Amino acid sequence: MYNRIVLAVDGSENSLRATKEAVKLVSLTPGCHIEVITVVDFSKSKSEILHTQGKEELELKRRKKLATVEEILKQGMVEYTLKFLHGEPGPTIIDYANKKKVEMVIIGCRGLNTLQEMVLGSVSHKVVKRVNCPVLIVK
Repeated sequence: MYNRIVLAVDGSENSLRATKEAVKLVSLTPGCHIEVITVVDFSKSKSEILHTQGKEELELKRRKKLATVEEILKQGMVEYTLKFLHGEPGPTIIDYANKKKVEMVIIGCRGLNTLQEMVLGSVSHKVVKRVNCPVLIVK
């Protein structure tokens, strides 16, 4: 089925649901590898850097935010790697998926209403429109 899957997470409830669905999908394909990516938004990272003691503490803080995601993957006995990317979430996920030629992207849906999505645009909507592979959006 799919051997190279990107799971885009941010530690939210929606990304936890996406992680659970990724585990279900991977259980159907032996040897499948998931690349778990999280995008550190530049506008938010400035604040994080100012409020931490050093690089190690910042890294630990970011990993702690994704501890539940990692636990779900470990319980599901899923082979994965975790990568932190920097930039604006939508374009960064799109660029990564297209350059790495992944076979599927799994992402949680934030649940914007129609007006909010039309005005703001959601990360998942941007990814669906511009990535060159199938996308599973989990609500």
